Amino acid sequence: MPAVDPPGAAESARTGLLEAGAKALQDNGPMAKFDVYLVGFHPMKDDPQHQMEAHHFCHQVNEDFAQCALFDGNTTAANLTGVEYIVSERLFGQLPADEREFWHPHNGEILSGQLVAPSLPEAADKALMRSKMNSYGKTWHTWSTRHGTQPGDSMPIGPAMLAWSFNRDGEARPELLRSRDERMEMDTTERRGHRQDLVELARPQEGVDALRDAFPDATPIPGVEDARDSGPR
Repeated sequence: MPAVDPPGAAESARTGLLEAGAKALQDNGPMAKFDVYLVGFHPMKDDPQHQMEAHHFCHQVNEDFAQCALFDGNTTAANLTGVEYIVSERLFGQLPADEREFWHPHNGEILSGQLVAPSLPEAADKALMRSKMNSYGKTWHTWSTRHGTQPGDSMPIGPAMLAWSFNRDGEARPELLRSRDERMEMDTTERRGHRQDLVELARPQEGVDALRDAFPDATPIPGVEDARDSGPR
């Protein structure tokens, strides 16, 4: 279920007929290819205590670039809450230094077990995560329908918020993971264990330390290291 229901009058019969006609006569266009489903968690870069669950429906444009629509759930009633672009390490390295400040690293999300591909068999889930090792995402949330596990704004108000990734144990609120795991019948700790052989693929990434001051008691995730602490690659 979505976190919030936006205000407004109930859908009229006329609107329902228009939708039915459109469905019969129009195809899904670009949305037809958004066929990769991922669930993870995002803190806001400028307000790391503002954290939310994010359902990603993605299209892999090519081997180096993907684009995702973000929702607050996975049903037909879910609200559209933002967008994320995903690039490979190679494309990230071609970005100007000031632009790279907008892109968060993904190794912490993958190796911690937080980022999951629901319903995929373990082997397929791991293959997908392997393909995203050392990648980066640029994420803007346009609607804060959740604040932790509590409902957020009933409307998309205010400016878009730049989201980040969790890169240390103890940064993500435990209740966020617990709520997702119980609702979707999965085990983050188990997923983490299955991915330990991916640690050897991890290279230092920029942005790992971006939220370090906000979570002074957080502890390192094996394999997740900030590129600026590791010296030249």
